[in-house]
Amino acid sequence: MQGILKKLIKNRAFLLLVLPGAAWFIIFAYLPMFGTIIAFKDFRIHPGGFFESVLKSEWVGFKNFEFLFSTDDAYIITRNTILYNVGLIMLGLVLAVTLAIIMNELLNKRLAKFYQTAMFMPYFLSWVIISYFVFSFLNVEKGVFNQLLVFFGEDPVSWYSETKFWPYFLIFLGLWKNAGYGSVVYLAAIAGIDRSYYEAAMIDGATKWNQIRFITLPMLKPLMIILTVLALGGIFRSDFGLFYQVPRDSGALYPVTNVIDTFVYRGLTIMGDTGMSTATGLYQSVVGLILVLLANYAVRKIEKDYAVF
Repeated sequence: MQGILKKLIKNRAFLLLVLPGAAWFIIFAYLPMFGTIIAFKDFRIHPGGFFESVLKSEWVGFKNFEFLFSTDDAYIITRNTILYNVGLIMLGLVLAVTLAIIMNELLNKRLAKFYQTAMFMPYFLSWVIISYFVFSFLNVEKGVFNQLLVFFGEDPVSWYSETKFWPYFLIFLGLWKNAGYGSVVYLAAIAGIDRSYYEAAMIDGATKWNQIRFITLPMLKPLMIILTVLALGGIFRSDFGLFYQVPRDSGALYPVTNVIDTFVYRGLTIMGDTGMSTATGLYQSVVGLILVLLANYAVRKIEKDYAVF
């Protein structure tokens, strides 16, 4: 016990730095875990408040999960969530690394800063604002796309009723919004690479492409693997604003826009089924944890130094 106290006193400065983040996780991540018991109950509101409602609600075991997986919605939301996230993770990785390398290779650094800022700006825009931008293009009567179609003699398209276009719209918008942020992370990693590697390569006659292929990309590989493993943990979590605000909650688009997060939200606000919504969220979290553990295990087997833990 004394040894632990000595270590705490010795590292008190570092512990104080960690304290705000630890407090945030305890309050907003660990304490709410008590609510997961609702997934196994037929939750009903009681006059005594939340805790009394949880304790006095009838225990139903796995019936909420059975109801979830007995519907077609379970397959649709799981399929959409996984496919969209796989596409966004893989394409986002390629796009972020490509943009970072391009920014690093620009000779005019002032111009590079301008491009970097321009790419980073969408990250700070709310999906609500972006949804109005998208609506200005896709509006049936006055949208830019339909006006162009009419100008070229084509019939206007009811974009918010046609499911075939939206997978491309959503992936494009997800990449457009987040690629700038991802590129900054990789650009910082590129800036930390020892320049003597490139100097030695130039002396040996290596082209720019060879320098990127044999120096930059191998140096970025550990960071790429770590960020991808961490991203896999959120493969069952979708960007709620992208899938709810941008399609404007159009019922006709549910087959291609309904994901686990939007399903939980509608389950709470429309159906009022707290038990099934909690069961869905728990299913989402457990599978995400399993995916992180499996991905990290696979990386550890291939290259131990690249594993997250």
